[in-house]
Amino acid sequence: MIDTTAHPNRLRGPASLTQERRPLENGDRLTRAEFERRYAAMPHIKKAELIEGEVYMPSPVHHASHSKPHAQLLVWLGTYSAATPGVDLDDNVTVRLDQFNEVQPDALLRLETGQSRISADDYIEGAPELVAEIASSSAAIDLHRKLRVYLRSGVQEYLVWRTLDQQLDWFELREGEYVPLAPDEQGRLRSRVFPGLWLAVAPLLAGDLAAVLAEL
Repeated sequence: MIDTTAHPNRLRGPASLTQERRPLENGDRLTRAEFERRYAAMPHIKKAELIEGEVYMPSPVHHASHSKPHAQLLVWLGTYSAATPGVDLDDNVTVRLDQFNEVQPDALLRLETGQSRISADDYIEGAPELVAEIASSSAAIDLHRKLRVYLRSGVQEYLVWRTLDQQLDWFELREGEYVPLAPDEQGRLRSRVFPGLWLAVAPLLAGDLAAVLAEL
């Protein structure tokens, strides 16, 4: 006869134990709850995302194609948020969009009283107003599957810096579609959601961060 007072782990068979110990791997098809459980059990993994129910784990980060541009975007967005009450800046924060999509954008801006909120366990739930991603090229997932997820979730503005292509795409949500922002006569892109958030694209691509901040 089975002792039902035994510790629950003693009643689990080998299949259950194997499932518990299974690591998070690229291409896994998981629910958000299972994704979070496996991710939490592997603290050495610094970034993993669940996109349309599939796990994506990026390659090691390179200096010129990702780390430096990422830092420059954060300086630009951080300077804006420091001078703008009611705006929250985040770097690589976990964002729960829906049951099958949990992402870690390179950077985001959200209105503190906007369409997203901070959960009880300190993650963002819902769509931030602006998401920024660093992508190597137009072939990157950021301009395909993630774009569709952000669009469906209601992210109002989506910025993708394609570092190898030396191009920057800034989309805004209009009537259920992403439409590229048009530059003004000085070549600056201007956010419609965040007044005063202007981006001098040519100086940014040239690495002239001082000129970018001067135009902000």
